[in-house]
Amino acid sequence: MRIAAAVTGFISLSALAGTAIAAEMPVVSRIETVTVFPSGAEATRAARLPIEKGEHTLIISDLPAEVVPGSIRVEGKATAGLEIQSVDTRRRYIPRADQEALQAERKSIEDQIEKLRDERGLIQGQEDAAQTQKMLLQNLAEMPGRPQAQEGQPAPAAEPVPRTDWQQVLSLIGTGMVDAQRSALDAEVKKRDLDRRVEELEKKLSALAPGRQEQTEVKVFVVAAAPLEADLSIRYQVPSASWTPHYDARLGTGSKTAPPSLELARRADITQRTGENWENVALLLSTTRPTANASAPDLGTITVDYPAEPHPVAMSAPAAPAPLAEYDGLSERRTKLAVSRNRDSMAEAAPLLEIAPQGASAEVAPFQAVFAVPGRPTVPATGESKRVFLQQDQVEPVLTVRTVPKLDAKAYLYAKLLLPKGAPLLPGSVSLFRDGTFVGSGALPALAPGEDYELGFGADDQMRVRHTIANEQRGETGLISSAKTDSRNFRITVKNMHERAVGLVVQDQIPVSQNEDIKVEYVGPTPTKKDVDGKRGVISFESKLGPEEERQIEFGYRVIWPGARSIVYR
Repeated sequence: MRIAAAVTGFISLSALAGTAIAAEMPVVSRIETVTVFPSGAEATRAARLPIEKGEHTLIISDLPAEVVPGSIRVEGKATAGLEIQSVDTRRRYIPRADQEALQAERKSIEDQIEKLRDERGLIQGQEDAAQTQKMLLQNLAEMPGRPQAQEGQPAPAAEPVPRTDWQQVLSLIGTGMVDAQRSALDAEVKKRDLDRRVEELEKKLSALAPGRQEQTEVKVFVVAAAPLEADLSIRYQVPSASWTPHYDARLGTGSKTAPPSLELARRADITQRTGENWENVALLLSTTRPTANASAPDLGTITVDYPAEPHPVAMSAPAAPAPLAEYDGLSERRTKLAVSRNRDSMAEAAPLLEIAPQGASAEVAPFQAVFAVPGRPTVPATGESKRVFLQQDQVEPVLTVRTVPKLDAKAYLYAKLLLPKGAPLLPGSVSLFRDGTFVGSGALPALAPGEDYELGFGADDQMRVRHTIANEQRGETGLISSAKTDSRNFRITVKNMHERAVGLVVQDQIPVSQNEDIKVEYVGPTPTKKDVDGKRGVISFESKLGPEEERQIEFGYRVIWPGARSIVYR
């Protein structure tokens, strides 16, 4: 027999009457399945417990604090009739299991910090003493050799003065200054080291979790028709989790007899800070986004009219202002009431997307899929990235060489891949390998099965490209009304050094006139494409170049404009 219930905002009268005598039963559950979305996740906990006949309150207290309100669902199966009357939730603080060890560690760190600060005070005294010694030695060095007579007074009678060994005094002053300077520098180094150690300990102290941790408690009020065994599952969503795709594209360029190949490996980087570790769980990765908008935005009406003419309005006497304190209090109460009503209506209208667990195979639909990660991995709640392998596709690529010789005299290898049937590709980074060598990184956009996309795999050294100006002329035409002309012709040479034929795409550009008096005439072979990728004036020549074949493309343009004016190229 299957039972199910969701979180409710009220409790029926029968439930209220039953809760007074219902026996409370703690329920121990563990995470069985986690479905991770590009933003957010849904966890499913499982619990098996015996239930006696009568009314009971099942208490599930191991859910994380950041459970999305309204997302909790309680379902299950029982060996006899079991009715779920209501489901209540609340936030609560519980003491950590390692409370004593935590307090002991914090006390140890605080003692270390106090000891280091006392040691720093002693070293500061050493530095102050060294600075005082330097000042005294400097004053001693500036003292005169004998007293000087003051102005207007006779010089004191000559007395025998003991002879001073100034060489020894200066030597002692120099040695003392060196020792004092060394002592001051040594104290400064020790102070920096102590400051660094204190800073590290303070960071470690602040990183320790508080003595209490917040959790979500779920109370399930049930009525059992007979003694039974129940298997409960508790599903809930948490926001602080995500997965991002990463791809490896390994291109084999082939040879004269072997065709090219491309392996596209899909991986996923999973991170979570939900407050609970996902240990040994069945992990599913979904491409859906349950937090995204479900419908397109509405457009309003745009009107156009002449601006309204101002009309004179008779001035009225200003109304007496209300007392500031009374006005502010009323406004604040109205604002709080409106915010509360909006918040309640948003909570009631929030859509709930139910994601069913999947098996080992992926469930694929247009633009969405669910991948079942092999095994039962563990993802800690530390925010560290965990990379898992999803699948690998074999693609037959079409190789082309693209060059823009006006800007870069190199040719670049591109592989055009057609996405096979199956799961779509989400936007993500891609690591590019060509013939087993890493050549760089790129990005893949969102692609649906059947779409094609070109990936660049770096410069192709087996292609020779040259770009030269074949001709450049400027002059005037016309007899009655003169006009100026500017003519330019270019020559592009490309040689294929490969043993096989390759597709070639050469891109260049011609000016685009921004004025009807300025005429631009194209000269040369007709381009394969004009205004490539919507860019005016960008042209493309596409062809196939055989092994050891060399090809020249000559084209140009002529610009004609009135002789009395001047032009600029931008």
